[in-house]
Amino acid sequence: MNHSITKPGSYLSMMKLKDFSFIIFLLFSLNAISQTHISGVLVGESGEKLSYVEVYNKSNGNKTTTNKEGSFDIVLAIPGIYTFVFYKDDFSVLEQEISAPSSGLVITLNKITNLSEVVVKNERDKVFALNKLKDIEETAIYAGKKTEVVKVDKLTANKAANNPRQIYAQVVGLTINESSDGGLQLSIGGRGLDPNRSANFNTRQNGYDISADVLGYPESYYATPTEALDEIQIVRGAASLQYGTQFGGLINFKIKSPSTKPIELVERNTVGSYGLYTNFTSLSGTKGKFSYYTFFNYKRGDGFRPNSGFHSTNYFANLNYQFTEKTSVHFDYTRFDYVAQQAGGLTDQMFEQDPTQSNRTRNWFAVDWNLFALRFKHHFDNDADFSLQLFGLDASRKTVGFRPNRVELADPGGARDLILGDFVNWGAEARYLKKYNINGNSNAFLIGAKYYQAQNTGIQGPGSSGSDANFNLATAEFPQYANQSDYKYPNLNFSVFGENIFKVSSKFSITPGFRYENIKTKANGSYRKINFDGAGNVILDKTVVENTVRNRDFFLFGVGLSYKPKNGIELYGNISQNYRSVTFSDLRTVYSSYAISDDITDEKGFTSDIGIRGQINYKIRFDSSVYALYYNDKIGDYWTKSAAGVPTMLRDNIGTAITYGFETMIDWSLSKTFFEANTNLIWNVFSNVAITDSDYLKSQAFGVKGNKVEFVPLFNIKTGTGVGYKNFMSSIQLTYVTSQFTDATNQTESTNSISSGIAGKIPTYYVADFSSSYKWRNWKLEAGVTNFTDNKYFTRRATGYPGPGIIPSDTRTFYTTLEFIF
Repeated sequence: MNHSITKPGSYLSMMKLKDFSFIIFLLFSLNAISQTHISGVLVGESGEKLSYVEVYNKSNGNKTTTNKEGSFDIVLAIPGIYTFVFYKDDFSVLEQEISAPSSGLVITLNKITNLSEVVVKNERDKVFALNKLKDIEETAIYAGKKTEVVKVDKLTANKAANNPRQIYAQVVGLTINESSDGGLQLSIGGRGLDPNRSANFNTRQNGYDISADVLGYPESYYATPTEALDEIQIVRGAASLQYGTQFGGLINFKIKSPSTKPIELVERNTVGSYGLYTNFTSLSGTKGKFSYYTFFNYKRGDGFRPNSGFHSTNYFANLNYQFTEKTSVHFDYTRFDYVAQQAGGLTDQMFEQDPTQSNRTRNWFAVDWNLFALRFKHHFDNDADFSLQLFGLDASRKTVGFRPNRVELADPGGARDLILGDFVNWGAEARYLKKYNINGNSNAFLIGAKYYQAQNTGIQGPGSSGSDANFNLATAEFPQYANQSDYKYPNLNFSVFGENIFKVSSKFSITPGFRYENIKTKANGSYRKINFDGAGNVILDKTVVENTVRNRDFFLFGVGLSYKPKNGIELYGNISQNYRSVTFSDLRTVYSSYAISDDITDEKGFTSDIGIRGQINYKIRFDSSVYALYYNDKIGDYWTKSAAGVPTMLRDNIGTAITYGFETMIDWSLSKTFFEANTNLIWNVFSNVAITDSDYLKSQAFGVKGNKVEFVPLFNIKTGTGVGYKNFMSSIQLTYVTSQFTDATNQTESTNSISSGIAGKIPTYYVADFSSSYKWRNWKLEAGVTNFTDNKYFTRRATGYPGPGIIPSDTRTFYTTLEFIF
């Protein structure tokens, strides 16, 4: 299959320029026609004006809020009758039909006298029942894409430990690498994508990048604490056009907005099994045009295995100033640091004997993350919006330990392997979105550009012979240490992207889009090549200098389709090209158990979804789809032999692969179906099923063609129920995942199950979780049991830290949280 993701020749460059010029001409040549308005004010029963009321247009999915005087002004495409929903905390939801044009409206909301948890959740469900992104959100277009939204305040889950099984329970098809570090990191994948540190997703917080290096090292060492989140937004592979070229798509952590009160304090303290203690404190408020949201999060724990202790601190500050109703500026600062001891991996035999054991006492990992972001937003009178986001990262990742690929070996002491990474990058992203009308149908055009620059470094060498978390080089003590390297990775990226919603009719829309990428990556540095004879004497010691430069530019194209036959139901489909550049890890190995091909190249392919989603009478919410993910030059690992005949895991472009499947999520409100008159009761059941298959269509590697793709369980099922009565809420869920391979050769067991746990299958497993909460006035008590069946299982075979080897998942754990809101 031919793609435009190739190194450009002169003819191809001319065609790209023509394609780009034609798209820009087409999108800008569209003219807007007349518009109409609905305006008014929201008041309470006593006539007081209600600020920051959410106003939701059910007819087109758009949302706005009233200003601090309670006023609103909504721009519409044509005159007619529209249905609006008005929502504000502590008030009953109001749904009302309004004729356009209308002005001077006075709309009254009634105060809720019964403020139980169930009543509040039922009111919010009237507005947020469908967990998907709207077609247009500020300066972003999501029409025709597969999107999912996790509303965090609706979860009854272990939020303090960021339990991904519970938090992402209703997101279809995700595979999870579980760890016992209190949720310090998030590792999710899906559709045959490696979950390790969510590297196959573009991860963002409030819309800006948070990974180490978007191109060269897209791993996420920081995950926003769930207790601070309003929602988690997920867009699958079609996000490649707007947010970057990743096959997985986008994950955006949207932090809570400031309280409308002058000051609000939220205090949460959690204790749990194995010495877990967390504190989450947030302070927020609004005063005039200024608003703020801040939090502090502390975690410590011992882990369920020896040598697994950790502690972390996380600070966040969000400052906002509303110059006018249409212009605002927002500043974010995030500080995150932690130190964790790593118990190491296990062999298959060790796991069967005792999954809680550890034979590594000197392995440590540390992260220091500083994120900055400045956002400017402006709404123009001609129904257009502009946003500019400046962001930067100053961070480091350090690891030291004894990590041989023979996992069963006892640690003899001596030098430890030390790996240091520093990440300094910054970027700017500008977006302009214009809504316009053609033949009475509302259309939207988006154009944007992104500039990204990184100057990162990577050092490997001998660590100290001690047992503490010492991340200093010990070159003087161990001058002939085998693995020594020092590299700089300067990256430069410029992209332009655009999409346009063409409304063919009031029900059917087509959204084509493009993305132009110009990428320049470098690797400048050196490594030492040291050989020893049989007696341990140095017979070769030379420094090899490398200076690698890779330049590429290319276009990606995609299109989305959306058909809404009636209110609440939507048929959608999309296809978009994807691209993944080789990363630092793909260019230079840091593990003795690994080798990397000299001619490894970027990955190319596409993602496609076809589905139906919607809601039926606020009682059933569903999203069912089929998908295909096509990979060309897929990078992966397989076992081979080195020139010396030693079994080695090689990282290379394995070949062409396809992953395809059926995904469905159904959430049924039993309380609204059978007990609608009882407003104090909430009861729902959900079923989240992904049936996935895969094949390597071709490969030059021996024994790979016809194999299954790694990280693809045939069945990935999550099901559960949630029940609430007045102020009591509880949930129980079951996760069932069938077996999956971890390498392209489809080994079912490690090459030597006694000495190594690096390769082989991840066996089928199931795990069940229970959570509950009770609210009394400003207090809330939460408690639960995760893995209450105490199953012994694992979700990861690590090739390096935190292993190598099998990383066991948590045993049965308990937690209790006490919350107070002032």
